[in-house]
Amino acid sequence: MKIGITCYPTVGGSGVVATELGKALAQKGHQVHFITSSIPYRLEEGESNIYFHEVAVSSYAVFQYPPYDLALASKMADVIKQEKLDILHVHYAVPHAVSAFLAKEMVERKVKIVTTLHGTDITVLGYDPSLSEMIRFGIERSDAVTAVSDDLAAQTKNLLRTNSRIDTIYNFIDNKIYYPREAAGLKRELGIEENTKVIVHVSNFRKVKRVEDVVLTFHKVLQEIDAKLLLIGDGPELPVIRELVDQLGLNGKVHITGSQKRVAELLSISDVKLLLSSKESFGLVILEAMACGVPVIGADVGGIPEVIQHGKSGYITPVKNPEAAAQRVLELLQNPEKQKAMAAEAMRRAAEDFRKEDIVKQYEAIYERVVEE
Repeated sequence: MKIGITCYPTVGGSGVVATELGKALAQKGHQVHFITSSIPYRLEEGESNIYFHEVAVSSYAVFQYPPYDLALASKMADVIKQEKLDILHVHYAVPHAVSAFLAKEMVERKVKIVTTLHGTDITVLGYDPSLSEMIRFGIERSDAVTAVSDDLAAQTKNLLRTNSRIDTIYNFIDNKIYYPREAAGLKRELGIEENTKVIVHVSNFRKVKRVEDVVLTFHKVLQEIDAKLLLIGDGPELPVIRELVDQLGLNGKVHITGSQKRVAELLSISDVKLLLSSKESFGLVILEAMACGVPVIGADVGGIPEVIQHGKSGYITPVKNPEAAAQRVLELLQNPEKQKAMAAEAMRRAAEDFRKEDIVKQYEAIYERVVEE
């Protein structure tokens, strides 16, 4: 098939998944065309069967704001016609699904639109009355809709009151990137003693990630055992977190690494990961940690309980409750055998229950279904 993919190309779970999906489809012989504002973060040059089409936004004095969604629709229409696309797979309902529908109306070719919902387009934007009708429109004009968790699919139906079919297809990771590494040298580089326990958090440091709860949980853990906290990533809440770390006197115990390319290596020196978000449709970082042999303690929200098997590959804990999260951390770090068993189960689950090959086949089945309709 000839498949167009549109996603946000910057760092973020949706862009990573969309890019990895495109690469996997290309490896299976499909022709994949990325239609985005810049080359996606995970897309490398020279990949077979992969093409990139840049969306350029023209700036005219008549426009107070550059019309990206219209430029995207125009570029989509051009690629559909020139490359004879069968499928236009867009990630996020707004503006991508709406732009895809407009592009489809502009061309004669019967291209099919597949929309994947990743979360923010529903859990945040869906509550905005000025956008909810547009999101519903994009979903209902798509030929197929998928969501990255059952919880997100249910939220979409309830919030937008749509009867559209929504298939759940979970996220996946590249196991050639995420696997346990020998990282003793990295521990030394960071000044962490070999036997010191390491807690890790990875995110884009937005309010919804509740990184302050991660720091407060760590602070409580330190009352019982010696440990270090790795905070990986960057974002608008980082200055607030730095201030909290300073207020709690944790500067010598917390390593703030910023955005990193070597996330798998940093996960490999960690003993437990925390994801205490107030909203999380899937939590790709959970899967990345599990694949590296790191049990995850996650908040009881969104799709997190669909990824973590409570008591087997990690723990589910109440949201906004650092005390409860700290108790779960201590259960693991004070019991090496339990931590080891959970680490093994986490690796198994990531490798077997979220296999890239199986999930790519699920998307292919969606494509085949809509093309035959």
